Amino acid sequence: MTEIIERITEGDPKERTPAPGELTPYVASLPVPPVLRPDSGNVLRETEIVLHPTWVRMHPQLPPTLMWGYEGLVPGPTIEVRRGQRIRIAWTNRIPKGSEYPVTAVEVPARPPGVPPATTEPGRGGVKPNEDVAALPAWSVTHLHGAQTGGGNDGWADNAVGSGDAQLSEYPNDHQAVQWWYHDHAMNITRWNVMAGLYGTYLVRDEEEEALHLPYGEREIPLLLADRNLDTDEDGRLNGRLLHKTIVVDPANPETGKPVTLPFAGPYTTVNGRIWPYADVEDGWYRFRLVNASNARIYELVLLDEDDQPVSGIVHQIGSDGGLLPRPVAIDFDGALPTLTAAPAERFDLLVDFRGLAGRRLRLVNKGPGQPAGVPDPVGGVRYPAVMEFRVREGCDDDTFELPEVLSGSFRRITHDVAHGHRLIVLTPPGTKGAGGHPEIWEMAEVEDPSGIVFPAEGIIQVTGPDGTTRTYRRTARTFNDGLGFTIAEGSHEQWSFLNLAPITHPMHIHLADFQALGRDPYVVSGFDQAVGGTRTPIAFNPDVTVPLAPNELGYKDVYRVPGGQMLRIMGKFDGAYGRFMYHCHFLEHEDMGMMRPFVVMPAEALKFDHGGGHHGGHPAG
Repeated sequence: MTEIIERITEGDPKERTPAPGELTPYVASLPVPPVLRPDSGNVLRETEIVLHPTWVRMHPQLPPTLMWGYEGLVPGPTIEVRRGQRIRIAWTNRIPKGSEYPVTAVEVPARPPGVPPATTEPGRGGVKPNEDVAALPAWSVTHLHGAQTGGGNDGWADNAVGSGDAQLSEYPNDHQAVQWWYHDHAMNITRWNVMAGLYGTYLVRDEEEEALHLPYGEREIPLLLADRNLDTDEDGRLNGRLLHKTIVVDPANPETGKPVTLPFAGPYTTVNGRIWPYADVEDGWYRFRLVNASNARIYELVLLDEDDQPVSGIVHQIGSDGGLLPRPVAIDFDGALPTLTAAPAERFDLLVDFRGLAGRRLRLVNKGPGQPAGVPDPVGGVRYPAVMEFRVREGCDDDTFELPEVLSGSFRRITHDVAHGHRLIVLTPPGTKGAGGHPEIWEMAEVEDPSGIVFPAEGIIQVTGPDGTTRTYRRTARTFNDGLGFTIAEGSHEQWSFLNLAPITHPMHIHLADFQALGRDPYVVSGFDQAVGGTRTPIAFNPDVTVPLAPNELGYKDVYRVPGGQMLRIMGKFDGAYGRFMYHCHFLEHEDMGMMRPFVVMPAEALKFDHGGGHHGGHPAG
């Protein structure tokens, strides 16, 4: 492995620690994580990446923040490999036993509608920290998100290791050029471990990508976005301490006796670990490898000029979660794609043309739902819209790069005609009977003869599809610890249909496989009775609404946003590995609270002897 370059250092802080509203944007330069490249050749390469505590200056006006980092870096180093270059990494936990946990966690009451949520305000507001979180040990497991690797290498949530132990994982990297990313996946506490700093990016290169002669070196920059909150001292000034602050919506749920909270959303956006940094760029083409590493925030990104006007014509998306798109997609912030929507764990391979913009300053901002881009929207959860600034300077040479019309000649569209199995997964709203106040994943199986069912019935859902046929499904699993439901033959295609009965969007992630979107179908979901946990009247396809697939989600992906009242249909091939894997909502709070289920991939020849019935998924209505 190459040496890790020295970390970028900041200048001296200001004389006093600022109050929450006094942090100045765009005063810290964007740090770029160092790159680790294994030696070339076909020999299996082994390396060690160490987790240990570190102090990070998130902003020049803040004191150092205690965090946990891979190689002591937040985010961790960028790992770069070539396609087919098999490597083995020992993720070694060197966080000393008894170390202080870096995250303070509090739960605060909900506020009336129209009042800014307390979660996007810095400080605890006098609320006592959660002592159970403060007592957490250094217990971590690393998942390489997107990788095709055996179940034993995937970072199974229960297989976390403690201080002094190592997790040994092998990655074949037999995948088209792509941006994956790695992060903690420890059972029940992923939301806090990732917030503590345990995340980084991972690039696979291949010859098809290199033939495009895309910007590289200093002109290829990872951008890892993550929202954060910070605690304050007794004088109300920011003390740099990481704060996981969530809203309580049900103080004492009658089913569990425990409070029900919403996912985390923080006021400050960090890019590569810095709050609101700036990047000096030349007036040429740049490639940005963006990943939303936030716990739960969905960004609506807009690029603005000095007059707060959207900038069009210079941003092009060339890749998504699973690699290159077939063709570039123009991101026109005043056109058909007014924002770049980025849910947690989604990746975006972006080309930006800064030619002709020397001397200009452009700002990337997060747009709130109730205000124009660049304007604070506290009620909408965007207290500070700033993300980062680009300062364009004149370069020494003219940039002759030309945007290709076609990106991937190897890309093949998956159609419904391929032989495939079916899975129907229902996402339930909070407050559904037996769910303890939190949303759940329900795995469903079709009922061939529903004549004996008296509706409504708990765990029974009827769906009327576009063809007018009504099908009946029974729930077969709802929690992570329920029996195994899905057993899949390696090398087979499957259509997974996610039906969201909740009013919120869930970003769903499936380990191991890349998928392509087949369609987004609108449904009227009012027939679902939460108190019963089943449908009184069928959930029905809505022919009056059309939901087209976005042009930048037509490639391979492993994270899909599923809005409420919609059935998302995706198709993927489960190939390249065997073992036990997971799929889940990538809101880390939802994942930790049960929106996660296992599945197993095994040889088709072995599956013939399976007698658990997990390979029969029924046919979805969509």
